[in-house]
Amino acid sequence: MKNRTKAILVLADGRAFSGWSVGATGETLGEVVFNTSLMGYQEVLTDPSYRGQIVTMTYPLIGNYGLNAEDVEAGRIALAGFVVREDCATPSNWRSRTSLHEYLRHHGIVGIAGIDTRALTRHLREEGAQTGIISTLEMNPKSLARRAAEYPTLDGRDLVREVTCSEPYGWTETVWSMKTADRRKENPDSNRHFVVAYDYGIKRNILRLLVNAGCRVEVVPAATPADDVLAMNPDGIFLSNGPGDPSAVDYAVAETKKLLGKKPIFGICLGHQILCLALGGRTYKLKYGHHGGNQPVMDLTTQKVEITAQNHGYAVDIDSMEGDVVCTHLNLNDQTVEGMEHRQLPVFSVQYHPEASPGPHDAGYLFARFMELIERH
Repeated sequence: MKNRTKAILVLADGRAFSGWSVGATGETLGEVVFNTSLMGYQEVLTDPSYRGQIVTMTYPLIGNYGLNAEDVEAGRIALAGFVVREDCATPSNWRSRTSLHEYLRHHGIVGIAGIDTRALTRHLREEGAQTGIISTLEMNPKSLARRAAEYPTLDGRDLVREVTCSEPYGWTETVWSMKTADRRKENPDSNRHFVVAYDYGIKRNILRLLVNAGCRVEVVPAATPADDVLAMNPDGIFLSNGPGDPSAVDYAVAETKKLLGKKPIFGICLGHQILCLALGGRTYKLKYGHHGGNQPVMDLTTQKVEITAQNHGYAVDIDSMEGDVVCTHLNLNDQTVEGMEHRQLPVFSVQYHPEASPGPHDAGYLFARFMELIERH
C-alpha cells in the first residue's frame, strides 16, 4: 500500500478519515451514506438512485468477485464517490472481467479505501447523513470540511433530470440465466401485457423482471406528459426508482395525478413516493436513510416478513394521506411506511426494491401482483 496514492475523506462536521485512492484521482463531493449489503457492489455502483451520493460499503472486503459488463443497472455510474475498507486487487470469479480499482478508474469515479468504515458508519448513524468530500489533491481537513459544508444538500434538488433517458425506448432483455449463462433477448410470453415505464432513474433489473412476467415494455423519460402515455394505450403503468428529494420532482407528481384511475399503476422507491405525493401525501427526510440488503419488512396483507433491499433517503408520511389509502408494508426496524395501496383506484407501491439483484428475492411476488392487477382491470 506504500505505492498507492494517498486520499482523505472529510465530512462537513470536520470528521476526517485517511486512506488510499481507489479508482480515479481528484476530488468529489456528495452526501455520504452507508450500504449494509454483503454483496452486489456492482449493482450499487450502477444504481442511478445514488446520484449525488458518496456510498460507503459496510462489508469490509469489496471487489473480491470482480466486475463485468452484464450485471450493471444502468449504462453509466451515477454516484459521486465510493468508500471501502479494503478493495480486492485479485478478484476470483469465472464471470469477472476487471477489478474494482480499474472499473472505477475507467468510469472516472473517485474512491477511497483503507479507512475504518465501521467508525464512519457509526458516526453517520449518530450524526446523520451529511455532505463529504474525497480528495487526492488536498489533505487539509479544515479546508475540506469547510468546502463540504458549503456544498448543496440533496433537499430540493431535482436529480431525476440528470439520470432519466432522453428518448423513449423498448426493452426486451430478461434476467440472467445460469442454464444459458447469459440473458435472453425476449420472453416468449412478453406480449401478454403492454407496460409503459417512467424512467426516473430506472434499474435494468426492474425492466428484466417485467419482461419475465410477460410484459412488452416501453420506457419513457421522466417528464413525458400523461396524455402521451395514455395515447399508447398501455395495460399498466410503472413508476420507477430514482435519486434525491421526491418533492423536487413536481412535474412527475403533476403527470401522475392525471394518470390516477385511468390505468393500473405500480411504483417502486421514488415511484412510490411520487405516487403518494400525487394522492395528496407528504414526504420527509430520514436521518441516515435505508441502504442495504437486510431490511425486515412486514406485508400487512399477509402478515409475512420479508428481508428486503432498500435504497432511499426519504419516506412517506402515511398519516398525511386522506381517503382510501392504506399502509400495506411496514419497516420493522423503525416502523416507517414501506408500501401502500388505494382501496378504490388500481394503484399500489412499495418503498423497497423487490427487483433486488443479487438479492434478496423475498418480494419478487410483487411483479405477479402487478400482473394480477392489470388482468382485473
